This record gives sequence, C-alpha cells and structure tokens, in this order.
Amino acid sequence: MAQDKPAAAQSRFTGPKPGQHKRGGPGPAFAAIDLGTNNCRMLIARRAGRSFRIIDAFSRIVRLGGGLTETGKLNDVAMDNVVSALGVCAEKMNRREVVKYRSVATQACRLAENGPELMARIKAETGLDFDIITPEEEARLAVLGCLDLMDEDYDVALVVDIGGGSTELSWVDLAQWRARGGFESGGRPPIRTWASAPVGVVTLSERIPESDHPEDWYEAMKDFAAEAIRTPRGARKLKTLFTSGRAHMIGTSGTITSVAGVHMGLPRYERSLVDGSWMTAADARAACLDLASKDIDGRAANPVIGRDRADLVLAGCAILEVVMDKWPVEKIRVGDRGLREGLLLNLMQKPKRRRRRNAKGAGSSTASKAAE
Repeated sequence: MAQDKPAAAQSRFTGPKPGQHKRGGPGPAFAAIDLGTNNCRMLIARRAGRSFRIIDAFSRIVRLGGGLTETGKLNDVAMDNVVSALGVCAEKMNRREVVKYRSVATQACRLAENGPELMARIKAETGLDFDIITPEEEARLAVLGCLDLMDEDYDVALVVDIGGGSTELSWVDLAQWRARGGFESGGRPPIRTWASAPVGVVTLSERIPESDHPEDWYEAMKDFAAEAIRTPRGARKLKTLFTSGRAHMIGTSGTITSVAGVHMGLPRYERSLVDGSWMTAADARAACLDLASKDIDGRAANPVIGRDRADLVLAGCAILEVVMDKWPVEKIRVGDRGLREGLLLNLMQKPKRRRRRNAKGAGSSTASKAAE
C-alpha cells in the first residue's frame, strides 16, 4: 500500500499590508528561511539594537537531498515535504505580519536537475520566492551570523558550516578586525579566503553506507572526507597561525551542536547551554569517538541525538575530525546559529544615506528605501 503524501501547503504568504506597522508599535518583523539538504528552517525576528530578538521559529527535517547523489534529482516525496513545511512558514509569517524576508536554498537545489522546478512549485503553492545561493554567499552568511562568537584575542577564526550536501569553510582575519575596532566597531571582519567541499552529512552517509562495524565505517567516511576537503591557496599562509595556537574554530551546524551536547552529557538538547559554549578539540574528538563506537540504536539512545539524527551524526563527526586534522586548534566555539542569522542581519541593515544635489546645486540627503 502506497504511503500517503504530506498534505499540500495550507497557507500562502500574502505580504505586508499597507500601514500595518504604526509609530510606537513593536516594530516590523523580518523572516529568514534556509532550505538545506536535510532541513527546512525559519527564524522571524525584530530589531533589537545592533542585533535582533527572535519572536518565532520553525524547523523540520525534510530530507530533500535523499537519493540525490544516485539520481541527480530531488525525489517527489521530499519535494512534497518541503512544500508542506513552507506552508507552515507562510502561515507563521502572515500571523507575525512579516514585512521583509529572504528565502534561500543551498546545495541540494544547486545540484539537482529539477531544482528550478521545485522553486517554481514553491512560488505557486506558498507565494514564497527563493534564491538558490552560491557556496560563496552561503559561507559569507554563516560568518555574518557568528560575528559575536569570534574571540578577538586570536588572530584568525575558521568558521566551519557542515551541511547536508556540502561543507563551507571561511578563514576570518581577526587581527585586522581587531585593529579596526573589532565587534564594537560595528564593522565586519575580512574573510581572507573560503572553500566549499562537496561533502555533507547526507551525501557522505549515502556514499559510504553504514556497515556492521561502526568504527571501520567511521574511518572510511573520514578517508572520503579527507579527499573531498581541499585547502585553498589563500589559506596556506595562515597555517602557522594554527600550529602556533593563534587560531580558533567556530562550528555552526547540527553536527557541532550535537557533539557539544554529547560532550556536556545533556539529558536533552538545550540551545541556551550549547550556543556560545567552548570545547577543546580533545573534548570534541572524544565525543565523536564515543558516538563512533555505537551502532545506530546506541546513537539514537543518546537524548541529544535521538532517532532523527542517529543515521547522519557520524558523517558530520567524520567531517569535523578531518577539518581538525587539517587545521589544528586547541579550542572550538559552538554556534547554534549561522546562515539564517546572517540573512536577518542583512535584511535589517539600515540603508546608507547618500548625498545628492538638487537642480539649484543645494545639497540634500536621501535615504535609499528598503523594499519593505
């Protein structure tokens, strides 16, 4: 008997209503949606000083990249899952009266032959416009979302975003940022170079299927990831900063938060305890090896992992260990944040004022209008 498909999206995003936000009100709401290879996630927030306050959120595992490495296409059930999830997002956006949003899709839609078909279907059924972003933009957004996690006592930070279909790495120049005033200056740190490796938790798990010998399977995944993750030319001269202890790592993904939760021995995942926490590299490796010693039932029994993550978490651990092998650090900062937060900060950025002269030559200033 065939399985029932998820119900079609029940809501469409209708956009802001004229005059819905009046002076003295709570302020406009902004939304960011990240459609990844494994998850569909959304944040809705309002401005709060130089940052924002989250007022609503949504996350659902959609398995969009399932089977993609074999067929080159997104499967019908996964696309139904996505449209259903985005219907929920549209309903929340309408309820929160979102005035401006950005929705992005990443590696699965970049690679899939029918990625544009899914984008058109999403628009038709939910009213939401999506951009399929480049790996470079994905990396830059992840860095932006983690600015307040960067420790300016170091000279460089390596931001690692392990996704479902790819892994983005960005080498951030903290020494130059520090000289400019750092985080308090309100400026953004220079990214010296970046790289995108075509390996993520979904693609790696599919390339190297789980065997009856977890530790052998784990080592095979590490070998595959080591071949896929290459060092860009611009990063080679930064190597001495890592070997001399002048660098730290920032992890931003379900992998790093899961590893941190296992290391902490949490009875259940708690973002408030994990986000912004520090681990030593040795602690991270110990948690990875603990998970690698268990079969899928053993991993699922850990309350931080659960059944939903049990089949993918070891692939993420393998990628994380390979990055630590190539770029040794003593300490890792854990971020339960990234691309969506970067999107929100960009959306909320106030337009710069420009000077122009009127017909009589008198100076006047205008503000470019945000498309709200």
